[in-house]
Amino acid sequence: MKKVNTLLMTVFYDGDIATMNDDGYLKIVDRKKDMIISSGYNVYPNELEDYLTTHPDILEAGVIGVDDKNRGEYIKAFVVTKNEHLSSSDIIAFCKNGLTEYKVPKRIVFIKELPKTNVGKILRRELRELN
Repeated sequence: MKKVNTLLMTVFYDGDIATMNDDGYLKIVDRKKDMIISSGYNVYPNELEDYLTTHPDILEAGVIGVDDKNRGEYIKAFVVTKNEHLSSSDIIAFCKNGLTEYKVPKRIVFIKELPKTNVGKILRRELRELN
């Protein structure tokens, strides 16, 4: 394990979540405020969005956590599809095939386009307002 400059870590806090590889390089994986806690596990929306868009009929995806009294939060995915015949059950089956159970979205919402910033980042706060 490499020693990290703790002064830098305490002075520079911006809400990003990062991982460090064996060579000491950091990779930003998500924002803390967007992290979902489902059944006690940390779930990163970017990871799920990246996975969902590997489906050949999904153009874009946005993921949020929704309060759940049993799980903490459940996962809700907003998807833009290429194929109008794609169903929620198709997407959930696809996710069950490639994700661990706690990362599988419980709800799927089909929308025409995702709300985004001028530079193309998904506006999850607007997805939460659609909830």
